[in-house]
Amino acid sequence: MSQIFGVLSLPLEPIRDLQTYRGARFPTWVKLGRLLVTGPPGSGKSTLINRLHGWPEEGYIDLTLKGWWKAQSLTLRPREIHLGLPFVGHGAGLTLFEPAWCDHWRSLEIDLDRVRYPPHRRHFLSVDWRARYSFEFLLPTAERIFAWRRERARRGTHPIDAELDEAQIRQQLTLFALTAQHFHQNGLRVYIRRETQDWAPWGFVGR
Repeated sequence: MSQIFGVLSLPLEPIRDLQTYRGARFPTWVKLGRLLVTGPPGSGKSTLINRLHGWPEEGYIDLTLKGWWKAQSLTLRPREIHLGLPFVGHGAGLTLFEPAWCDHWRSLEIDLDRVRYPPHRRHFLSVDWRARYSFEFLLPTAERIFAWRRERARRGTHPIDAELDEAQIRQQLTLFALTAQHFHQNGLRVYIRRETQDWAPWGFVGR
């Protein structure tokens, strides 16, 4: 069963084995102490973390840096994190709300081959970094995010909402969906949540 994210279609299926934390459903393999929630601006990350009584401050990781999986910002969980994604022509990762991306989003090309990944577990006593975290990609439809951010703009709480562009939101969703797929293909624990089927989590089909 395919799901559309911006202009990208991904092979996903509803996850059947679920558990409930504070009224939200999660895959049974997710432990709250390992949960990291990410997604584009206005996708509901803070709302979910608050619901779970998670860590209130946002974290950040630059996926182009070796050892990002050991970052101090990941030690307190569950929490919301922003991803610095690799783009052609930029040495460091860019978040999808900073000016370097927002001013040139139509022309920037993502370069996921530059994402660094933790080493595979070498022996029984070593840390299994690829299984240490559970990544939730919170990816509602562009229409839903646009409506939420338009309402948020009226309150004036987030300067990024001053200029809303639904096409830009679709591109943000596409880039996050591509990143989620890349995480999955490289052995990280990842799933996607969106408003279909009452916000139930979705998993990838195959590799």
